[in-house]
Amino acid sequence: MVAPDIVSEEDVAKLIIPDDLPDEPSFKAYIEAKVCDREGRLIRYHRQPMRSLTQYFLALMSIAIIGTYQNASTNSATGIITSTLGLPGQISTGGHSANIAWGWSIQLGSGTKTFSPSLTTLAAPIANGTGAGQLAYSTANVTYSGTLIIISTTVSSSTPVPISVTEIGLLGTVYLQYANSGGGYASSTYNFLLSYDTFSSAISIPPGGMAVFQITLSFSG
Repeated sequence: MVAPDIVSEEDVAKLIIPDDLPDEPSFKAYIEAKVCDREGRLIRYHRQPMRSLTQYFLALMSIAIIGTYQNASTNSATGIITSTLGLPGQISTGGHSANIAWGWSIQLGSGTKTFSPSLTTLAAPIANGTGAGQLAYSTANVTYSGTLIIISTTVSSSTPVPISVTEIGLLGTVYLQYANSGGGYASSTYNFLLSYDTFSSAISIPPGGMAVFQITLSFSG
């Protein structure tokens, strides 16, 4: 004999807890592209979510959360800094302190690849320049305003044919600054791919045209 189902769908629905709680902090990120022709007229605007943060982004953010060394009795870098970012556990500074800093930039590409948290490069990066298939990149502009971090770069084309942009990555450069054995200034540089996304439709930059690509990180709660 089979017992009847004594729990109705309505009863089950009452037990389901929504994924988004009203007081739950949220993190959102999105990508924008604004394309202008050679006369400076806006010919396309595109916006989509940025979904593909890599493990290197998470490791970099750990610095702000848990610091750069394990604890007062263990004067070595945290495991995530050494294992994921590949930075040294210790730096011999001759008694001087070391400093860590980082900067961000945007890389565009003309290929596609399947996302993985361990990606280190775009499929087909578009080089910075004025030659065939190249784009001239401006220095990335990074601004902070309350709950937003905005990274943007402007690119321009000098080629006689359109350039198709199909992928975009947020790049991070980490700088270790310290005193060497002689007491002079020394530094080491490390580069990482912090995010990787493909555009839902290719962004075409016309001959002589320009475009602004922007990544926005939004925190709320």
